[in-house]
Amino acid sequence: MSKHPVIKSRKVEISFDIPISKTLPFWDGLRQGKILTTKCRKCGKLYFPPVADCGECLSSDVDWVELSGEGKLVAYTQIAVKPLSFQNEQPYIVAIAELKEGVKALAWLTGVEPKDVKIGMRLKIVPKTFPDGRVAFVFERLPDGGPGGI
Repeated sequence: MSKHPVIKSRKVEISFDIPISKTLPFWDGLRQGKILTTKCRKCGKLYFPPVADCGECLSSDVDWVELSGEGKLVAYTQIAVKPLSFQNEQPYIVAIAELKEGVKALAWLTGVEPKDVKIGMRLKIVPKTFPDGRVAFVFERLPDGGPGGI
């Protein structure tokens, strides 16, 4: 029995198919080790993650472009209380980085101890394939890692 008062949470489970036909190049790119996104041909707005329709000018005329994936850390948090679907994961860090291209990205920060995480550190988005075949992306610290000129 815990020394501290606790309450039990309710079990929540959600599972559904997410349509990806309009963003299929993004998912295929991850499988090929690339970070792709969309840029509106009409107004030039760059999006990440990619979108099928521009929220700025409402155009559906977008180009697929490859991002460098390099950026600098602007915010992060260490997750200790995890959603049910992540209960088997060790505590993890969720980070936001501003990429060289000017967009912000949200992903898990891997390979860095929490005590070593510093705002301004240089990161790179890296595609990741999970054992069950899912693809996603995570941040890794760039080799020189310190605050830098991105």
